[in-house]
Amino acid sequence: MQTELNKVIAAVRDFYAQETFLFEKDVGERAVTHRFAVHLEKHFPGWSTDCNYDRLGERTLHLPHGTIISTDDHLGKSIYPDVVVHQREIPNNLLAVEIRKASNHTPLEHDQHKLRALTDVHVWFPFWIGLLLVLDRHSVTMSEVYVSAALDEAQSRWFASRLRESGLAAS
Repeated sequence: MQTELNKVIAAVRDFYAQETFLFEKDVGERAVTHRFAVHLEKHFPGWSTDCNYDRLGERTLHLPHGTIISTDDHLGKSIYPDVVVHQREIPNNLLAVEIRKASNHTPLEHDQHKLRALTDVHVWFPFWIGLLLVLDRHSVTMSEVYVSAALDEAQSRWFASRLRESGLAAS
């Protein structure tokens, strides 16, 4: 898992090195998410990297009825992760990333619940790793790692520490 998370750190480094314009002009989160995905894709050869990808093989990603996880469409059924690293045809789901700008003051719970659902082996073929990144103008202000439908405290601490060591998060 740390190998994959180190690739994410490299993508974060590339993103901040090349995308300062996005924060200078205060563009929306979807533009930030897309540009992050462009940098992430370079570090995962052999995998597909997509934004707002709502498929599981041929099927649409749906949450089971009665779930507490909120959804992103008007029908309340489909779920759209910000960025995924996966193999589309199999499906083989490696990484789901939820990205927020630090200026976004809506509660984090929606993204946290989504990552729990996306990594839950009981809901569908899960993503191996879920990652929440809160980005400000110069660094990652918050990060969380999700595995098996739960926040992984140890991996979250390790990831945050690596971000700080790399100069990508405040000390």
